[in-house]
Amino acid sequence: MLHTDVNPDALERAILKTILYSDLFDYPLTPEEVTHYLNGVSSTVDEVRACLARSRWLTDRVVAANGYLAVRGREAVIARRLDRVRSSDRLWWHARRFVRVLRLLPFVRMIAITGALSMKNSAADDDIDVLIVTTPDRVWLTRAFAIALVYVGKLFGDTLCPNYVISERALALDKRTLFVAHEFIQMVPIYGRAVYDRMRAANPWIQNVLPNATQPLWSEPEQQHGRIARSAKRVMEGLLSGHVGDALETWEMCRKIRKFQGKSGYPDGDAILDRDHVKGHFNDYGEPVMRLYAERLTQFET
Repeated sequence: MLHTDVNPDALERAILKTILYSDLFDYPLTPEEVTHYLNGVSSTVDEVRACLARSRWLTDRVVAANGYLAVRGREAVIARRLDRVRSSDRLWWHARRFVRVLRLLPFVRMIAITGALSMKNSAADDDIDVLIVTTPDRVWLTRAFAIALVYVGKLFGDTLCPNYVISERALALDKRTLFVAHEFIQMVPIYGRAVYDRMRAANPWIQNVLPNATQPLWSEPEQQHGRIARSAKRVMEGLLSGHVGDALETWEMCRKIRKFQGKSGYPDGDAILDRDHVKGHFNDYGEPVMRLYAERLTQFET
């Protein structure tokens, strides 16, 4: 029976909110991860551990097993997370190989792994979701090059999904929700860390939502260009700059926007298609996740 006569403090509520949100993705958390993703409250891992140990209100709602914290009654997700770590490790090998080639494309300034793989929460057949940041006015041309790599990747069994391409003019995120904050904080930059830092600076609101997440929870070594690769990239950018590149960029943008028009009416769509964005989230998870999260908060009396 739930203790409803106990008035939980702000940290207790924040811990439960954090675990409930993660549970929507079948993803139990360690105490360190709870601290990192703590919802709206700044705290240390020692304070979180102490709160978990003393709080009978949390004990009614949260269970600890094998170093993970899960919603009571949902302990099965702990074994699922361990399975997905193993499948994610295999996908990460493919992702690193993809990024080694993708970073060589002209106008690419940052690459980050996003979605389930960024949390090592992917099933074996999941896509590899990638965020790409480009120089201004070359978003669509860069995406076209990336899609060509996608087809090459399929020959090697990789399912690559560069479904979010933005320019350096569009580093400020368009929506300010818990879902968007998590998606940003969870992503793992592999190339262009300086641009990633600028993107964080362009979104200071995230610090209010997830105050402990000042850096990625884990990181990958940044992939660097060799001298020959840098020279080849500069040559390609030079050839595709100016009027020729502008014409190709406009042609590709108009062509793809016409093609995408039939997908723009989905009820939960969050697509943005313009000169600075190719955000192909026509059936986005953000709004459904936030609705379900609100229901869980009511259910657990937070």
